[in-house]
Amino acid sequence: MSGYIGTPLYGGAIVCDLPAKFADVSKLRQVPDNQEVWIDKNGYTSIIFDITERVGGPGSGLEIDGQALTTHLEDMVGSDIDTVKIWNTAETEFTRLESKPPAYTLIATQTRKISQAQGQPSTPDFTAIIMTLLRLEEYQTDILITTNVPHIRGEYDEDDVDLELGKQGKLIGDAVEYSARIWETFKIKDHGLFGEH
Repeated sequence: MSGYIGTPLYGGAIVCDLPAKFADVSKLRQVPDNQEVWIDKNGYTSIIFDITERVGGPGSGLEIDGQALTTHLEDMVGSDIDTVKIWNTAETEFTRLESKPPAYTLIATQTRKISQAQGQPSTPDFTAIIMTLLRLEEYQTDILITTNVPHIRGEYDEDDVDLELGKQGKLIGDAVEYSARIWETFKIKDHGLFGEH
């Protein structure tokens, strides 16, 4: 397993550990100011941090926050929501955030539409999505941390992956580990990032 590096995000306003083998996409192409995008130099997995306006009503709880998680997932996949299957959702703890804001993680898969797949060898069979929603109500902010794991035929062992049976395979297993490391090391150093409140 690769090592991790303490990585400044958003100009150092947030820090967390990311795998050493991941590269900052903004050095290659334009990335929106509210996002940080990191990609595996040796593969297809990407980790995206996205600071968005909080969705849903005030307060917290499984219903409000669960609905927000669904809304963000729908925003991300757009009209392809019918190609997405959610496997599980769990409450998540960010160990280094003193205020212990509510956070939730879902694991989903998005399967390509058959019409999109023809004649493109690098089109994934499916993409696993590990999406964590961190809710900062006092700043009217949601932070989404999404790990996208495309599974391209020939690049993974199909026998190792059967989410119905709880078999994640190496790529998803690694992505879960990356996510867990982020939850353990994520720290907000400058709350000014979220604007004036």
